[in-house]
Amino acid sequence: MTNQTQEALKQARQQVLAQTQMLQNLIPPTVSYTTEGNVLIIGPEDLARLAADKLSTMAHRVILANEAITSQDEAHLERVMAAATDVESYYNKLIGVKGFLGQFQVSVEHQDGAAELSLVSIRKPHFDIVLDLSSTACLNLEMLPPGYFYVGQDAEKLEDALAQIPDLVGQFDKPRYVKINPDICAHDRNGINGCNRCLNFCPADAISSVAKKIEIDPYLCHGAGSCTSACPTGAISYDLPTPQALHSYLNKVVSRFREQAQTAPVILFHDNAVGADFITDDLAGDIIPVALEEITVASLDHWLSVLAWGARQVLILNTDATAPTLTQMLKGELSLANSILDEMGQPQRISLIDPSMLADLDSMLDISLDWPVIVPAAFASTTKRNTLFEAIDHLNSQAGEIDTCLSLNNIPFGKVSVNVEKCTMCMSCVAICPTVALQDGGDKPALHFIEQNCVQCGLCEAACPEKVISLTPQINFDKAARQQQHTLKEEAPFECIRCGSPFATQSMVHRMLDMVGAHSAFSANIERLKMCGDCRVKDMFEDILQDPEKQLR
Repeated sequence: MTNQTQEALKQARQQVLAQTQMLQNLIPPTVSYTTEGNVLIIGPEDLARLAADKLSTMAHRVILANEAITSQDEAHLERVMAAATDVESYYNKLIGVKGFLGQFQVSVEHQDGAAELSLVSIRKPHFDIVLDLSSTACLNLEMLPPGYFYVGQDAEKLEDALAQIPDLVGQFDKPRYVKINPDICAHDRNGINGCNRCLNFCPADAISSVAKKIEIDPYLCHGAGSCTSACPTGAISYDLPTPQALHSYLNKVVSRFREQAQTAPVILFHDNAVGADFITDDLAGDIIPVALEEITVASLDHWLSVLAWGARQVLILNTDATAPTLTQMLKGELSLANSILDEMGQPQRISLIDPSMLADLDSMLDISLDWPVIVPAAFASTTKRNTLFEAIDHLNSQAGEIDTCLSLNNIPFGKVSVNVEKCTMCMSCVAICPTVALQDGGDKPALHFIEQNCVQCGLCEAACPEKVISLTPQINFDKAARQQQHTLKEEAPFECIRCGSPFATQSMVHRMLDMVGAHSAFSANIERLKMCGDCRVKDMFEDILQDPEKQLR
C-alpha cells in the first residue's frame, strides 16, 4: 500500500472518528467514597515506619508490622528510629482485610480473640487507606479495591503511592459501571441454582450470590466488563456505554469509513488507560481504534456484529495490565467466535494481540483481505442474544449458508430434549425458565421449545421432578429451525370421568394412578383420582351423606 493511499485512509479515519460520538448518559449513576485520611501501613516495621514518615499530613497513621525488618545496617536502623516517632506499631497477627477506599476493615488476633485494628488503634470503625509493603499482598485479588496500594518492596511503586495517598482525603465519585435486571437473571429460581457464569470471571471479587440473587458491589467494581460478557441473558449489562450505545457507535464507524474510504476497516479494541498509550499515528489507516474502559467490555456480540456490518477483521489489544482472569475469559470467547467463523467457512478474523505486534500487522491482516463482507448487514442492535444471532445469520448468508449444528462444551447456546415417555408435562420447567425458551400450550397440554432463547442454565433440568430433561450445548446455524417453536410433547387432556371437563394431562393422571392408586388410602376411591377438583369434593360429600358414620370407622 503506497504512502499516498495510507495518508488518504488516515484522513478518512480521522474524519470518521471526529464526526462519530459514542452516546453517553449525561448524568451517569455514581457511587461516592468518603475518607478522613486514616492510613494503615502493613509490612516490615522498618519500611513501614519510613513510609509513615513521608505521610505526615494524614489524619492518622498506624503500622501493622507483619514481617521482620529488612536490614540490620546501622545507618538504616538510625533512620528508622528517627522516622515517624509519633506513630505506633502493632504486632498482632493479621486475620484479614476487606473493604475499599474509606471503609477498610482489618481484623487481627487480639487477647485470645479477634478485633478490628482501627478500633484498637485510632478508635475509628475503619481505616480509609491501606499501604501494603508486605512481600505478598494481604489481599489476594487481581484487581485491588480503590484505596488499597500494594507496592511490596518496589521503590517506584512506593514513590507513586506516597504521591497519591495525600490527595485521597475528602469525597470522591466513581461511575456505577454495570446494572442488573434480576427478572431475566438465570442464576437462581425457586431456590434452584442455575447459571454462575458471572461469578467465575470477576477479577475484583465484586460479584457474589446473596440470598440466592446476584449482587455487584459498586464500590469494588472496576468496570472490567467480564460479567457483562459472560452473562448469557443480558441480565448484567454495562452502563458506560450501554450495549446499544456501543453497538450503534461501531455500526456508524464501520459504515461511515466504508463509505468514505471505499474499503473495509479493521476494528482495534483497546483499553483507554494502558492500551491507549500504544495507539499512535503509525497505525495503518484502515485500522480504527475503539477505546473502552477495559477490553472485555466488548464481547462476542460486538465482535461478530462489527464483521457483519462490514469490518474485515477485529483485533483486541491485550496488555500486561489486563488481569489474568480477563485474559482467560477473552481467550475462551475468542475460541468460540473463531469456531463459529470456521464452521461457516470463514477465516479466523478475530485476534488477540499484544503491543509488540502493532508494528507489523500485515501478515495477520492478510487472512481477511479476501473476506470483507460483500453486503453489510442492515440490522440494528436489540437484545444481546438477538443481536448476536442476527450477526451470525448474516455472516452465514455471506459465506456457506450452512444449516449444521456446532457442538461445543460449556456454551450458553443449545437445545433441550425431553423423554416423552416419562414426562408428565407438569410444567415445572416452563415455570422456572428465565428466558421463555420453554413454553406451555395454553389451553392444550403441550410443551414447546424455542432454541434461540435457551441459555443452557440447567434450571429446567434441575427442576424436573421426573428427571427427564437433558441439555445439548450447540450453535444451530439453521435460522428457521433455531427460531421455530418446536413441540417437545403434546397429548389430549384427561377429561373428568364425572363432568367431562379437562383438568390434567393424560400422563399426569396415569402417573398418579401408578404412584398412589394402590395405596390403602385410595384403594376404595380410586376413581376420584380421575375426577376434577370440584367433582372430587362433591363425590366425597355424597359419600358422607350416604353413610355419615363411614368417616368414623
